Formats: sequence, structure tokens, C-alpha cells
Amino acid sequence: MRTFRQHMAEAAARTLAEFPQESTAEIYAVTFRIDGVDQDPRFPYLAIGYNTETEVARQFAETGVSEPWETRWNYAYFPPSALEGIRVIGHDPAHDPVGADLHRREAMAQGLWYEDEDGLCEQEEDERGEALAEQFHELCVDLARRLHTDGGIVGALGRPVPVILYDMFDPDEMFALTRAANPPELVTEFLSGAPQGQPQH
Repeated sequence: MRTFRQHMAEAAARTLAEFPQESTAEIYAVTFRIDGVDQDPRFPYLAIGYNTETEVARQFAETGVSEPWETRWNYAYFPPSALEGIRVIGHDPAHDPVGADLHRREAMAQGLWYEDEDGLCEQEEDERGEALAEQFHELCVDLARRLHTDGGIVGALGRPVPVILYDMFDPDEMFALTRAANPPELVTEFLSGAPQGQPQH
């Protein structure tokens, strides 16, 4: 049986192939939105998408934002193709039943899974949830790295572009996640928006 990690890697590679051909020349970033069904850490999923230069120009013209970084890199301005993505993979039974089953099996084997009726105290639920979230973060970073090293991004888009990771539970984490997931030269502009005190390289 495939592992959850193998399933996610295969699904991520297939998703890149689903990006519309007419948009590939102006895609400047692949987007990974990390979230959970009903914001439950037991059900983490990844929405994979992209953003384009045309969309940035449209947003800049319509919103009149004075800071170009915001329009280009802040997910608050992202279109559905970048924020909602074009495919959801992970522990989302509605969108990825295979991934949901694999993730649950592995979480059970690790002793991290729990049901609401198990009667765990709040602290124990929080600890297990944090462990599951940390594992999923690591997996998403690894997926992005593999898309770079295995040639998935270049094969789909014809050139390297950054993968921008957004954790909807912790927006500030996007800088650390994105920094870890990409070659440094691809994320210089993105990291220029990191809060003061965070490394920008």
C-alpha cells in the first residue's frame, strides 16, 4: 500500500499537469494553501494552485494598493486559482478519499488519532493535534522541494517558479515555510515582506 507521503507527492505532480496551458507562460508562483476541514488538525489538506501576472495587474488596478508586494504575495488578494487552488489533496474525505484514508491509518499507527468520543482531555487533544499539524507542515515543505528537485515545476511551466506556502491557522508561518521549501534565489522578493526580526534569506 502507498504511504500518505507517496500519495501526496503523486497527487501534487498530477495537479501541476492540470494547470491550464494558456496560463503557464505568466504563472509566477505555485501556491500551497494549508488548511483543515472545519479547522480540525486531524483533517489537514493542501489546496494547490497558482497566480498569474495578469491577475496581479488586474488587482493592482482595481484595488489601488500602494504596496506592490501586497498585491503580488498577500493571499488576501489572491484569486480562487491561487487561494482555493485547482485541486485539494490530503485528509479531506470529500475531495481526496484515498488521502483521507491513508492519513487516518498512519495517524492511528502513530498513536496520534483520536475520535471525539474517546474522552481525551483537552491538553491531550491539543498535543496530538499539534503533532499532526507539524507533520503536515513538514510534508508540504518536502512536497514543494521535490517539485523543484524532481523537475516537476520546470516540466509543467518551462522554468522554475517559487512555491508559496500559506498556513491558514498561522499566517505568519508562511515566511518560514516558504523559505524552507524553495531555493533561496526564487523567494528573495517574497521574503522581503517578512516581518521585522525574521530573516529575509
